[in-house]
Amino acid sequence: MKKILFTILLAFATLPLLAQDPYVMCEDTCEHIHGLDMSRYQGEVFWDAVGNNSKMMYVYLKATEGRDHVDVKYKHNIEMAHAAGLKVGSYHFYRPLVPQHLQLQNFMAQCRPADQDLIPMIDIEVMPKGMSVDAFCDSLLTFIGLVEHAYRQKPLLYTYTNFYNRYLVGKLDGYPLMIAQYTAHEPRLADERDITMWQYTGKGRINGVNTYVDKSRFMGKHGMREIRFRHRGR
Repeated sequence: MKKILFTILLAFATLPLLAQDPYVMCEDTCEHIHGLDMSRYQGEVFWDAVGNNSKMMYVYLKATEGRDHVDVKYKHNIEMAHAAGLKVGSYHFYRPLVPQHLQLQNFMAQCRPADQDLIPMIDIEVMPKGMSVDAFCDSLLTFIGLVEHAYRQKPLLYTYTNFYNRYLVGKLDGYPLMIAQYTAHEPRLADERDITMWQYTGKGRINGVNTYVDKSRFMGKHGMREIRFRHRGR
């Protein structure tokens, strides 16, 4: 009895230490499939160390933004992430006031189908001041359609809970969603849309990266098969 009581007291004593440890994250306490979102902001990444983390199955890399911005780490990161054994996808940060065809050209110049394991992702989190919601949605849906046609598959759409609930309710049916919400509770959208993936922290830690990193996981029974890039002829 004393031994059991000691074990319980020891467990409670270590809880504050676990709560303070930035390396104790969602992936340490669940069985979902996890991954990362990376860009130049992570600086020099030691990809072998990242790849050795058995919980991290995939990584989405920022490729482009707007008309002509290219992430300076993209080409290096995608090469090294592949070499580390990760499944890799690429994303474009959408700028609503930039012509959609120019953004597509920018993205396609970097996000080459042969390099992709995962479907392309569009990062949606900017609402220009003075732009109506209808105009914003028309612009966004046009771009989504261009990406879908160019890559012959539906892209993954990334946004955060409040942004979706304010501007996008009922607009993105039929497209897989990655929703950012940095809380202990799983996100729920105003229209009860199914969520494929949840970005649960922007302050994750992982061996091989010296800065904070965004971490995400699949929701429910969703899995890697749903975001696999379908190459021509396969």
